Parts: sequence; C-alpha cells; structure tokens
Amino acid sequence: MRRAVDLPTSHAREVKTGNRSSAPSRPPQTARWERLARNGFSTETGTAAWPGSGPRFGPAGAMMTAPLFRPMLPQKDGEPAGDRSGPAVAIRVGTMEVRLAESRAEIEAAQALRYRIFYEEMAAQPTGETARLRLDADRFDEHCEHLLVIDHSLGGGAEAVVGTYRFLRRSRTARIGRFYSEDEYDIHRLLHGDDEIMEVGRSCVDIRYRRHQTMQLLWRGIAQYVQHHDVTLMFGCASFHGTDPAEHALPLSFLYYERMAPLALRPEAVRDRYVSMRLMEREAVDQKAAIAALPPLIKGYLRLGGFVGDGAVIDEQFNTTDVCVLVKTDLVTSKYVRRYNRDDATRVAEPDA
Repeated sequence: MRRAVDLPTSHAREVKTGNRSSAPSRPPQTARWERLARNGFSTETGTAAWPGSGPRFGPAGAMMTAPLFRPMLPQKDGEPAGDRSGPAVAIRVGTMEVRLAESRAEIEAAQALRYRIFYEEMAAQPTGETARLRLDADRFDEHCEHLLVIDHSLGGGAEAVVGTYRFLRRSRTARIGRFYSEDEYDIHRLLHGDDEIMEVGRSCVDIRYRRHQTMQLLWRGIAQYVQHHDVTLMFGCASFHGTDPAEHALPLSFLYYERMAPLALRPEAVRDRYVSMRLMEREAVDQKAAIAALPPLIKGYLRLGGFVGDGAVIDEQFNTTDVCVLVKTDLVTSKYVRRYNRDDATRVAEPDA
C-alpha cells in the first residue's frame, strides 16, 4: 500500500457477498473477528457491515457486507489441509511470472524499479546515497519479502522485473521490532491478539505494464501469499500524489465519513503528523465524484472491503499525502484464489492481449 503509484482502476473489480444462512466451522483465527463482533459487528447473519451510512460500491442504497468468518478455501488436489511445504507464490502465465524474490540481486532489481517510479517519475526527494545507488532501499527491506512480476521475454536481468510489492508479516518483525507504518500511524489496536497480519507497501509497476492483466497477476500473487501464511488482515500506507491535502478534500472527506475503520481496529495518525480528513461537510460530499477522484489503488482496496484509519499524513520526501488502509483478506482470497486456483492460463490474458 505504501508509495502506491497511480495504477489502472481495473485491477480490482467489485466484490459482493450475500448473507449466509450458516457459518462454516470455527477456525482458530476467528477469535479476533468474534471480539470485533462484540464491538458492533453483526453476528446475526454471519456478516459484518462496515461503518458509514452511505452506499457502498453496490446498487444504490445497498450496503456491501463481508463475511465475519474467513472462508475455508479449497486445497489443490493431493495437497493436505494446512500444507505449507510448497512456495508461497508460484504463478506463470505465458512469459509472465509472479513469485517472491529469491536472491539479493532480485531484491535490488525491485529496489531499482521502485527508484525509477518513486524518484524519477513521481518526484520523490532522494538522499545523496539513494541518488548515487539509484535504489529505493531502507532498513526494512532485509526483513521483508518482495513479490515480483517478471517478464521473461526481457531476459534474465534486473530489467525483467516489471512489478513489485513488499510484505512484512507480524511473525517477521521480531528482529526489527516494528512495522514501517508506525512512522506515521499508531497501530496498537491492530497488534492485539496473535493472528498473522501483514503490512504491504512499496507497490509499483513499470509504466509499460500498467494494465489490467499485470494487476490481476499481482493480486493473484497476494491472494496465494495470504492463504499460504493464513494472514487475516493486511494494512499499510496508501498515497495521494502531492502534499496539499486541500487538493484532495473531496476524496479525503468521503473516506472520513464513509470508510472509517471500526474503533476496535482503527489506526490513528501520530499526533505530530495528524492532518484531519474532514475537509468538507458531509452534505457537500458528492460520493460518485469522490470515488472517481480516489487514486486507483486506494479505490481497488475499497472494492475489496477496505477501510481507512483516522487522519492523513504528509510525506514531504515522497511528495504524497498518505492514508492508512486496512483490508480483511477473506475478500482477497475468495475473489482471487477461488477464481484463479485452476491450472489454466485462460483466466489471465496474455500481457499483450
């Protein structure tokens, strides 16, 4: 979510789930969501309606709901339930591959792509060392896992890495002691319990590949990863371009009124960086226009049931206005794993299609 470039809106389509007459058997990770139920979520139908009185991305006046319990997704043939022995992500469609970085060189290829997008294209301000190395790198990189989109038609070097996402799971933070987002947000409510949660960030795609097929591959990779590691929630900072919140008054106000996270999970911008998102009166917010004004990646997260924390943060170095986005992974996995967990390439068109 962090440093999200302006990607095509087609990378995440509308997801709607209806009420269930009965809930599946209780997996261990549901304890957290049951605690949320005691803080205002509905348990009568087995669904949870997100805060906000306005309509969601469904029919006019209809409130989207997300399942309170994560679905138990089907296993691949011959794979026992709970098996984690295979790779977390393994996708190949034509010349395109999605997987985790496997070497220092591949991580540096992702950092080089991030530098081109964030610093050369989006006008972030590099330090002298960053400019010299032409790598977007920080101390979190060595503790993270890096999702790559690789086009093998470009060869086997760094230039073949055309998309990337950075993941940091709770279980991998022991050595570094914190998440990147904590520079901007107080996330202590997310840290209660012991469910596997993960921070996502540093997402970018080469300008030549910003089309629906590439983003479908990235989301398919995310879905495989969160299922493999049983991640229940992902979060991170997502960005509006520019450092003047007034330029984004409409979408920020929409997020404040309609997509605020429930208090039990809500991140809050740290006190000395807090910028109010309530820049317009509620009655002045044109929801249709506000949704159209959202950066495509944020819009995509919302279509997957995402919601936001309280307060925006200005990041002068990266020339952005940030919000903290949270997404329950049940909608990610149910959309992408169930749709794509078949051994055929017809579900994702070839890059040039």
